[in-house]
Amino acid sequence: MKISSHNHLTDQEILDHFYIDHNNDWLGILLERYVLLLFGVCMKYLKNEDEAKDSVQQIFLKVITELHRYKVSYFRSWIYMVAKNHCLMQLRDRQGKNISPVNDGVITPEEEENSLSQHVEKEQLLDLMSMSMDELNPDQRLCLTLFYLEKKSYQEIADITRYSLMQVKSYIQNGKRNLKILLDKKLSKNV
Repeated sequence: MKISSHNHLTDQEILDHFYIDHNNDWLGILLERYVLLLFGVCMKYLKNEDEAKDSVQQIFLKVITELHRYKVSYFRSWIYMVAKNHCLMQLRDRQGKNISPVNDGVITPEEEENSLSQHVEKEQLLDLMSMSMDELNPDQRLCLTLFYLEKKSYQEIADITRYSLMQVKSYIQNGKRNLKILLDKKLSKNV
């Protein structure tokens, strides 16, 4: 099953295909769309690239297991919550292992408000980035995901996608530029 041949399908259509034949290839196509979103969520909470990458893989496994058990209606919202909950559990486990206290536990109202507003801003930026990625040409989205999140080389991407080396470079360069343009437009509307 070639990934790019299914880019025209909505998340719900892909889920419907999966629920009909239980072929995990459908989940692979669906999860590929959300690699950046998941990685962004994990980075936001865990603030460690290696932990974030590991968490994305763990979330993928959880998603595959859970989707075999029951039906999900709104995949994007659901997978976001799965990722968020996973990260919160990781932080809770990490905090339990951390013996030395970070501070005296007293948080001023100003610090709490600043922390909350920063959290909301980051959350909005991640949502905008994810929406912008969805608007990219599927070839650009695929190449950006493979290059930046999966750390594949140009040659590895060419081998995986069967694009020429020049096409891969072009998709990455144009994808970065288009992603920036889309993000800038969205950010200027939110100001």
